[in-house]
Amino acid sequence: MGKIWEEELDELQRKLEELKTEHRDLDIVIQQLSESIPVDFLRLQRLKKRKLALKDMIRKIEDMLTPDIIA
Repeated sequence: MGKIWEEELDELQRKLEELKTEHRDLDIVIQQLSESIPVDFLRLQRLKKRKLALKDMIRKIEDMLTPDIIA
């Protein structure tokens, strides 16, 4: 592997960790918001949508980092 490839892998790993952290943080915020009274349904919906988008990005990066295995 070349140096550029290794740098790209490192960058993907860093991005993946950032996305996972944000995803976990959103879990906490969504839980707290859903327990608050009154519930801000619009904000809750937006946060859930963002969390789902993060999950998709995480999965995409994980797929990029996982080598293809020919069975």
